Amino acid sequence: MISLESRYQEVLDRVNAATKASGRELTEVELVVITKTHPASVVAELMDLGHRVFGENKDQEAKPKALAVAELRPESKASWHFVGQLQSNKAKSVLSYATAIHSLDRASLLKELAKQLSAADSQVSGFIELNLTDDPNRGGVAPESLAMLADKAAEVDGLSILGVMAVAGLDVDPRVDFARAMRASAELQKLLPTATAVSMGMSADYELAIEMGATHVRVGSAITGPRGNN
Repeated sequence: MISLESRYQEVLDRVNAATKASGRELTEVELVVITKTHPASVVAELMDLGHRVFGENKDQEAKPKALAVAELRPESKASWHFVGQLQSNKAKSVLSYATAIHSLDRASLLKELAKQLSAADSQVSGFIELNLTDDPNRGGVAPESLAMLADKAAEVDGLSILGVMAVAGLDVDPRVDFARAMRASAELQKLLPTATAVSMGMSADYELAIEMGATHVRVGSAITGPRGNN
């Protein structure tokens, strides 16, 4: 059985190699290890290996895990990124542990975040999620509506927009969707010049995403393995 340490090191090496091959500095790409469905002990083991940035997609799992990790490794602070669809009624809870939200996708969510950030006098970073499919029920904003949502996001005190987030479709060449995401990123930067980050790429395509300009890759199973097989 391949160990967690071996899987982590392999992905780290491949991220670094892809970054160098793209002519970029290693500091330009952030590896977000997705730990959903895995216990706090896996996060603690990854922290022992030197990793600090983790992603979760469900608040009901993420919040207790973040608390458990803090107890397991009180000497080290993990940075939690919320990468799943965020219900407005979960915003307050997510803000209690997350440093970044990758799924800003609608005005009602921004309104709730503004309320909670103001009440707590706190700050959070965020990515505007793109919907690159023809399914309006899928999370994310259509690229043509990006500017409108970006304007609303820029008005939220305490919210720092890092850039865009995208997921490549299952039935398309990821290059096509990644190219669309990069074009959307360029459009966003016309409105918000500091919003240069692009969160895209997962276990199956993170090297390609880096090649095409990703600054944050969200890698889960390639590191953590299937649930219960750590």
